[in-house]
Amino acid sequence: MIGKELIAASATPLILSVLRGGESYGYEIIRTVRALSNDRVDWSEGMVYPALKRLEQRGLLSSRWAQSDEGPRRKYYALTERGRAALVEEQSRWMTVHTTLQALWEGPCTT
Repeated sequence: MIGKELIAASATPLILSVLRGGESYGYEIIRTVRALSNDRVDWSEGMVYPALKRLEQRGLLSSRWAQSDEGPRRKYYALTERGRAALVEEQSRWMTVHTTLQALWEGPCTT
């Protein structure tokens, strides 16, 4: 299982990446991330919904309420143009961390 600190730190790029594929609602975002991580990223609604709200307040997401075929109304989120730009920046940052860790893990540290 992945620690809550890492999950919290990765919330923004994970949410933006899921929404790159189109609009979605909170619980569906949770299920997508769980499935793609083979249940190793264990998000709760209490972690995801505050992150969605923050991203919407920052102008990275837009939202709309719509009736669900399966029950109550759902709030659907979508990337804005600012959100798409933020995703590109997040990808760059995380790839820098990834390649740095990969280099450290594959060879001796020579500092």
